Amino acid sequence: MREWKEKQPVQVLLILAAIAVCGMALFMTLNARGRWDFILPFRGMKVLSMVLVGYAIAVSTVLFQTVSHNRILTPSIMGFDSLYILIQTSLIFTIGSAGVAALDPRLLFVFNVAAMVAFSTALYRWLFSGNSRSIHLLVLVGIVFGVLFRSLSGFMQRIIDPNEFVLLQDRLFASFNNVNSDLLAISTATVLAVSIVGLRFINTYDVLSLGRETSISLGIDHSRVVTIVLILVAILVSVSTALVGPITFFGLLVASLAHQITGSHKHRYVLPVAALIAVICLVGGQLVLERVFAFDTALSIVIEFVGGIVFLALLIRGAAR
Repeated sequence: MREWKEKQPVQVLLILAAIAVCGMALFMTLNARGRWDFILPFRGMKVLSMVLVGYAIAVSTVLFQTVSHNRILTPSIMGFDSLYILIQTSLIFTIGSAGVAALDPRLLFVFNVAAMVAFSTALYRWLFSGNSRSIHLLVLVGIVFGVLFRSLSGFMQRIIDPNEFVLLQDRLFASFNNVNSDLLAISTATVLAVSIVGLRFINTYDVLSLGRETSISLGIDHSRVVTIVLILVAILVSVSTALVGPITFFGLLVASLAHQITGSHKHRYVLPVAALIAVICLVGGQLVLERVFAFDTALSIVIEFVGGIVFLALLIRGAAR
């Protein structure tokens, strides 16, 4: 029985990896008509963006839940997406859609990432520092900032030109159909650098999940490690959001599934399982969206619907306990 439990995470990883590879192969080749030298690079860019975003959201959510010791929280729930909406709305409100379109996409991408990283790092560092830490305070502050950002965004959206508002709405839904290749290269390099740094703490994450007092007693510099983890989380979420747009409940969905099917609390298993689940969901969802619904709906809407149900289920189950 013990040997089976030790092998279970490895078996789950292999199965998920096989499913992910099959899904990507189907996405690249199914109903392909035309020149392969055009189809493969075009679809390959979509696949790479989905892999990158899925990986970033899955890893950031699992790590955020580790340092917060709560599996119903995600960085997005803490007002992150609201800040992105505020930034996009402010740009359209001040310089107009024509001005935004004239901006260098790389400069705009760096500005979005820098603003979100600065905000999230300051907020999370403040909330997780000190001897007293309350999950209720964390949720409350996140809700307050989220409401504030959405209120400011809503005010500006009501007074801008209706044509500008229509263009703004397109920027507020996550989409993998118009990913800029230059931004994808920058995002890939950034996520790779973050992953290299984060890999150094792969065993430390297991200790952090035991709690602040326990991790300190085991020799971990809790404040320093938590600060580093939060910065890594902020960068990952900022890059994925700035690249394709906000996906609020997706991280919660894949992290919950990863914990359920892995059968282990070790992060060296949970993190890759969550990333593979995210890739399977995004690639499979986009495949169904393009081949079945013919782009009649947005993938992010389906993800938010399913993720919201999972979030409510986790809340109800926690309340029942």
